[in-house]
Amino acid sequence: MRAASVSAQRPVAAGQAQPLVLLEQLGFGYPGHAPIVREVSLQLPAGQIHCLLGRSGCGKTTLLKLVAGLLAPTRGAVHLALPEGQAPGRIGFMFQQPNLLEWLTALDNVLLPVSLHRRPQPHERAAAQDLLAQLGLAAQLHRRPRQLSGGQQSRVALARALLPAPPLLLLDEPFSALDAITREDLQADLLRQCRQRGTTLLFVTHDIAEAVYLGDEVSVMADGQLVATHDMAPAAARDTPLFGERCARLRASLSTSAPGPVHGREVAA
Repeated sequence: MRAASVSAQRPVAAGQAQPLVLLEQLGFGYPGHAPIVREVSLQLPAGQIHCLLGRSGCGKTTLLKLVAGLLAPTRGAVHLALPEGQAPGRIGFMFQQPNLLEWLTALDNVLLPVSLHRRPQPHERAAAQDLLAQLGLAAQLHRRPRQLSGGQQSRVALARALLPAPPLLLLDEPFSALDAITREDLQADLLRQCRQRGTTLLFVTHDIAEAVYLGDEVSVMADGQLVATHDMAPAAARDTPLFGERCARLRASLSTSAPGPVHGREVAA
């Protein structure tokens, strides 16, 4: 295999906008086994919300870990054009489970990324309190995880991921264990917070409606490859025919997905 690489910056031709995330022929696998991720190329402009949609086992989470730097690619490269002065490690990650520390309050769980390095400053505590209030948890600041509902725990985890103001936030099916109503509320909270901050999202999901609601673009993944990318602009409300048409289109892409390099792009009606 040719050498893989992960870099913070990549040269761009004059007059060409540099994407925040650029994946070039990215691949990953273990020796003696079939590749888990194969020849994935993708660009994410700053501020875009991009959803990876696919069935369990298709390589979505592995691809997310490659972007995060939690795994090293065995082929291709990940280029991150982070703002000047920010290290490649300045990436937010929200997992499938909230992963809160049981002995800490909601507020202290949000402040954990700061506390791991130093004592939080008063302005950072104030920022964490404000973020929790924006997410509807002003009255739960000093409760511990066992005193919170599943949706409240997910809101704490979201606040923790957003507190450092990462330019890039990676999310691995963070709302999949929640009931439908709570999941829709969290999706709206996430969308509002990231639009306000200009945060770039790469969001993994197996929920078609979630991908249509959140994504500016949705890439369908199968057998370790991106098989189609759908443009979701302009946004469509859940109760409109356009939303239903887009869900049907994504479902068709999932149904017809087959092994082989099909790097197609479709524009939603």
